[in-house]
Amino acid sequence: MTEQTARETAETLTHEAVAEYLREHPDFFLGQDELLRSLTLPHDSGRAISLVERQVHLFREQRDTLRRELVELVSIARHNDRLFEKSKRLLLHVIEADNLNDMAAAIDDSIRGDFGLDAASVIVFTDQPLAESPEGALQVVSPQEADERLGDLLAGDRAVCGQFRESERAFLFPDRDEPIASVALVPLRDNEVRGVFAIGSCQPGYFDENMGSLFLTYISDTLSRLLPSMMQRYCEPPLVMDVVAENS
Repeated sequence: MTEQTARETAETLTHEAVAEYLREHPDFFLGQDELLRSLTLPHDSGRAISLVERQVHLFREQRDTLRRELVELVSIARHNDRLFEKSKRLLLHVIEADNLNDMAAAIDDSIRGDFGLDAASVIVFTDQPLAESPEGALQVVSPQEADERLGDLLAGDRAVCGQFRESERAFLFPDRDEPIASVALVPLRDNEVRGVFAIGSCQPGYFDENMGSLFLTYISDTLSRLLPSMMQRYCEPPLVMDVVAENS
């Protein structure tokens, strides 16, 4: 091949073609020591470095990136482990609760004390009167009122996170000196919506629509299983006189 032919052939080669050839022949540079020594690449410092130096530099960058990713994964795993332990303690207290007020109080204590958040609320939807008046974090409203006040927030079965409207926040967390700015809301349902479990933060951006809700769903699934039987036990039975009147 003449020098002119070699030059013409080189001119027809594209960068992509050379790169593809080297990918298909990764052992091309074996035995090409002189060629490797003659190849130089620009460096951030401004000086030219050899291909081997460039490879070493890339390997070090890759190692540092992998190390940072590993540290981040370990940190996430530890964070999730702490969340799991807190969630487990919360659910154990809930299971041990004797009534709806105790259940709501256990949730409120855990959310504010263990999780370090600002407020928790459990709202039960029923038209039946309870044997005890709701206290603390527990509210009891009719299904109709819940639908009027929360509307589309009850449509799904997963957590809904965000800042919500002021009227919705006031309904979920009434009578607060410091208003709640962002909310995580989870419907409690079996075949139908029985209530909601809400967590509030005074920080506007603490809960947003993109945050994960794995542990909220984990807690709400357990509450959804416990709520129907607890409501059945602690709702007032109809008076005997009323039953007789209905059957007359």
